[in-house]
Amino acid sequence: MTALGEAVRAGDTEAVRTLLEGGADPNAPDGDGLPPLCAAVAAFAHEAADVLVEAGADPDRVLPDGTTPLLRAVESGSPAVVSALLWSRDLPEPGERLPEAERARLLDAARRWYGAGAEGELRRLTGAAGPADVSSVEEEWCQVEQIALGGLVVRAGHGAVLSTLEQVFGVPVPLEELVARAVRHTDSSHVDWSEAKFRLEDRLAEGSREVVTALRHHPSPVHRRFAADWLLSRQWGLRADAYPYAEEDRELLAAWADVEPDPEVLAVVLWALTEQDVGHPRLGSIGLRYAGHPDPGVRVRAVDCLGRSDGPSMAAEYEALRLLAGDPDDDVRYEAALSLLGAQQDVDAMYGVIRDLVRDPGSPLRLAAAERLGESGDRTADATDLLLSLLDADDTQTRMLGAYGLALRDHPDTPWAYAKAEELGPFHPSDHRGNNGLWDWEKRNRPAGPTAPDGGVVAAQGDGAQPPG
Repeated sequence: MTALGEAVRAGDTEAVRTLLEGGADPNAPDGDGLPPLCAAVAAFAHEAADVLVEAGADPDRVLPDGTTPLLRAVESGSPAVVSALLWSRDLPEPGERLPEAERARLLDAARRWYGAGAEGELRRLTGAAGPADVSSVEEEWCQVEQIALGGLVVRAGHGAVLSTLEQVFGVPVPLEELVARAVRHTDSSHVDWSEAKFRLEDRLAEGSREVVTALRHHPSPVHRRFAADWLLSRQWGLRADAYPYAEEDRELLAAWADVEPDPEVLAVVLWALTEQDVGHPRLGSIGLRYAGHPDPGVRVRAVDCLGRSDGPSMAAEYEALRLLAGDPDDDVRYEAALSLLGAQQDVDAMYGVIRDLVRDPGSPLRLAAAERLGESGDRTADATDLLLSLLDADDTQTRMLGAYGLALRDHPDTPWAYAKAEELGPFHPSDHRGNNGLWDWEKRNRPAGPTAPDGGVVAAQGDGAQPPG
């Protein structure tokens, strides 16, 4: 195995890039006569595949068995890998470079895998009768099942792959079929759901909004949740001229919130309603209606509805938020506290809610609460003690949040705190709190020393990580 092949199989994109820049051949076959691109497909290493294609690896090269790397990617069920092999800055558009017969072969493969289901097609190919090993993996901010059976491994993103190929090759597909591909999965983070939603967003002129919004009357909660999720995504980053239905959506969602019986769907409806730039005039009354809902997911979204109106219900809304700040659910409690803090209501009490969440090592909100506490205006001794306690955590991120909170308070033990945090490993390169927090603290707190020859400041003798005392 070549060094390039090893780096590809390991998914080490930077090593792949370095080897290619050093002259490694992106098409050099391995012992089986296969190029590195096939190893990237087999490993679902989409970032390495992208680097290989940009370096000249040929995704359409005919392999000894008659397949191509692109065909293998389609059968792999990984939309991210397929995208990496379809497009590159140096490749012609796939609809132009691929002959009609090859386009048909790719579409047939995607349809076969999608129609049978990834596990079903694996069983047909391998003849394996035992249980499949199924896990969920992340792929470009989405989730997809990874299935191992009979010595083969694929991902179950063939619906997204098929939708992509149809769009690239200009194959018409009914809007209702895109919906069906989404709701085949109940998880709204699934790659098939996400790709179908994206394709429907591109087809507003063909009536996609009308098809999707009609689903709010569908008897299936999954169909209704897809409609609410699609409307939610319309609130993010669109110009009014690109999506002129914002006001209609507000009215539709408010009316929908009054009648939706399923709590999971209702939570998404409320989320979409509160993501609008312009709030609906009934937000406060909707929030009050659902503040006592038995489902915590609905109560979290009710928090977002409250405290946003200027009418006579404001006092009632704040009272509801105060009750929700004592909710048994951590998420509800946290969001209610943040809402009241943002409105400068019951500040001391709400800081107490945040501190209690930080104090609870079993809370799923502990990290988020620690981040909020560190950057907050809470200057109580209890807050400082909690930040110091975070330095005993078992992960670098939590320790870093404690150190950063101390730095913002100009605490004298900040250098020790950062050294303590780095004992478990380096900070994330893009996290300014870890990489700049100590430097900013030193600028504010260290006396100016003699100037070094290079223009820097000579470090004081005895500097270094010392335990607090």
